[in-house]
Amino acid sequence: MADVHEPLVRRKSKKALVDYLVQFRWILVIFVVLPVSALIYFNIYLGDMWSAMKSEKKRQKQHDENVQKVVKRLKQRNPKKDGLVCTARKPWIAVGMRNVDYKRARHFEVDLSSFRNILEIDKERMVAKVEPLVNMGQISRATCPMNLALAVIAELDDLTVGGLINGYGIEGSSHLYGLFSDTVVAMEVVLADGRVVRATKDNEYSDLFYGVPWSQGTLGFLVSAEIKLIPIKEYMKLTYIPVKGNLKEIAQAYADSFAPRDGDPAKVPDFVEGMVYTESEGVMMTGVYASKEEAKKKGNKINCVGWWFKPWFYQHAQTALKRGEFVEYIPTREYYHRHTRCLYWEGKLILPFGDQFWFRFLLGWLMPPKVSLLKATQGEAIRNYYHDKHVIQDMLVPLYKVGDALEFVHREMEVYPLWLCPHRLYKLPVKTMVYPEPGFEHQHRQGDTSYAQMFTDVGVYYAPAAVLRGEEFNGVEAVHRLEQWLIENHSYQPQYAVSELSEKDFWRMFDASHYEHCRQKYGAVGTFMSVYYKSKKGRKTEKEVQEAEAAILEPAYADEA
Repeated sequence: MADVHEPLVRRKSKKALVDYLVQFRWILVIFVVLPVSALIYFNIYLGDMWSAMKSEKKRQKQHDENVQKVVKRLKQRNPKKDGLVCTARKPWIAVGMRNVDYKRARHFEVDLSSFRNILEIDKERMVAKVEPLVNMGQISRATCPMNLALAVIAELDDLTVGGLINGYGIEGSSHLYGLFSDTVVAMEVVLADGRVVRATKDNEYSDLFYGVPWSQGTLGFLVSAEIKLIPIKEYMKLTYIPVKGNLKEIAQAYADSFAPRDGDPAKVPDFVEGMVYTESEGVMMTGVYASKEEAKKKGNKINCVGWWFKPWFYQHAQTALKRGEFVEYIPTREYYHRHTRCLYWEGKLILPFGDQFWFRFLLGWLMPPKVSLLKATQGEAIRNYYHDKHVIQDMLVPLYKVGDALEFVHREMEVYPLWLCPHRLYKLPVKTMVYPEPGFEHQHRQGDTSYAQMFTDVGVYYAPAAVLRGEEFNGVEAVHRLEQWLIENHSYQPQYAVSELSEKDFWRMFDASHYEHCRQKYGAVGTFMSVYYKSKKGRKTEKEVQEAEAAILEPAYADEA
């Protein structure tokens, strides 16, 4: 194989039929996907309102009944005849770009579609108890009027609590609170044998509590979670800071924006994110909560970014490169979901003219299209096209390596814009699937503390420049090289992404020891598929299912060498 640091050779590519299908896909999106998405969103909204009208006691009673249905369904399974257990959710409904191909093999379905209610908002304990299909738009709609919010609330409305706990979730407050799963207080899980347990960090199921994050639902069914709430104010005071220089200088300016070198906690903002627009330009944004009274003082500018006709947020932020540094106040809930309407900047590929004023004014209220509908209408050919000529990846790298990561992405993929969002990776009592670098606490690097290492999500979402120029681009090879870079640099790839990892490399990236302990202890082997098997790319065959059931897959441990 070519050296990892050798740039890929680009040649002009010939346009195939699928190129034209992708180019004119906007027709299907405008006349089918957007109207149907709007109807689905409205129906979901009505369901949320109906649920909110019920008493907490009634919602809890319905929850308990639904849990018992899951238990009953699990006990109906015959391990010798039925396939491995999975949810009954259709493969295309998942928000992530990874296709849920494991459901094409033999499987035993359990319906969790009723678990979409907020069960309780406990202001005294500062905890929200919710079911796994509660999404971010739903929870922020309920809590923000109370001047409360989840400590970490992912930007896209459709992202669900279950997906963010079992997988990966981050927001601009993660430099303070860690990943979404780090803000969970307790989990209610249905195990393989039908037992219903409540796991916390200090009870008898603490190992399960630490094992569930990143497990992709392969240890049991999460049926509710208690999640930390924080007090908030009505507005976010957001400062836009333009940065120009090389990628290493941009990375340093990004680190300085939220991790002051003198360690002064007063200089740490409530929210932070960065966007890198070219190899020499970026904009850093820092936010602090502000009261309604402060925001409405004379001379302050309020920007309601949630209105459908407003410029897409990433393009609005980009104006700082010409305007210079500026400050504005954004209603807090609108700020939380600032990337929803345009799906970060993916909306530009889906609807090339979607950012134009005339479209935003006339049809912007229909945005965004549901990702699940986009996946359902794309077909096999377009799906494969996106796998090979499009990048949807997140690189979770130590803060001090962000500059190296930016240079790697520029060299191998040349994708812009790039999203930067910091998060703490805690030193936990057990070694979970993702963990800080050994000995990080002795290095005293910028952003680190004695109990957590500062990491950054480098979000790579868009078509590579080579594809936009009409040149050949080998997406499989590029992702493979990215994954090898991550392994070599103690970094991680969220499992929602399309992965080229072999099983051996998967367990070189992630640590298997605690996960495998939980798999064995809680009877998941032979009932739920392994996380690698569930995440791996490509269709799953009956033989693979049988091998997984018999637990004779390649041992899930990295080599010591």
